[in-house]
Amino acid sequence: MSEDLNELYQSIILDHNKAPRNYGLLDAPTHKAEGYNPICGDKIIVTLQLDTERFKEVRFQTASCAICKASASIMAVALRGKYLSELEVLEILLNKLLAGEELDGNALSTNSDLAALSGVSKFPSRIKCAKLPWQTLHSALKNPI
Repeated sequence: MSEDLNELYQSIILDHNKAPRNYGLLDAPTHKAEGYNPICGDKIIVTLQLDTERFKEVRFQTASCAICKASASIMAVALRGKYLSELEVLEILLNKLLAGEELDGNALSTNSDLAALSGVSKFPSRIKCAKLPWQTLHSALKNPI
């Protein structure tokens, strides 16, 4: 990865950490779950409003590191308005990025903020931080209110 691209990705992570999108809990969620990483102490609550098979809104609240908070913010933005069936595609992309795999430019350009998480692959102990929001999202999907 070029130094310029690495700096861009770092700035995206920092921006999502400082000004997380969709931060806070929904007043009337259809689904909710809490996640915890005992290794680093990250805690997250994910609330959802599903409209049939579509993510109407995804919100979260966290006491965590910058990577976890940025990943949650990126996830919430990426999923809004998407169908449940589109979640798998985003997760495949996320897992490839976190594994350090090279991806084609088209996949990265349409998911540019998600691509910023690719830098986490250089820090294996932090991959769990980036995945925690997504794992908690799955728990929420199994936990309708």
